[in-house]
Amino acid sequence: MIKHIVLFKLTEKNPENIEKAVRSLKSLDGNIETLKYLEIGIDYKGSDRSYDLSLTAHFDHREGLEIYATHKNHLPVVDVMRSLCQSSIVVDYEC
Repeated sequence: MIKHIVLFKLTEKNPENIEKAVRSLKSLDGNIETLKYLEIGIDYKGSDRSYDLSLTAHFDHREGLEIYATHKNHLPVVDVMRSLCQSSIVVDYEC
């Protein structure tokens, strides 16, 4: 299995931007064949080191992640998240 974890830091953290980001990320669920599991988390702590949102996605294999990365239903979500975020970090690993 491949785990794909992305952390997002919003440019402006407010309820409207959080809702827009979460809605956009949730639109991936069930709309990309290779995406087997999706979890979205909202940070509650708000420390200086905290990122605002997390996305955890599972794929059966590396090729599944590659298909997801360029999928027509993923690309608009990338655009929305880029418009809302000042930064993001990612880790992809096999388990």
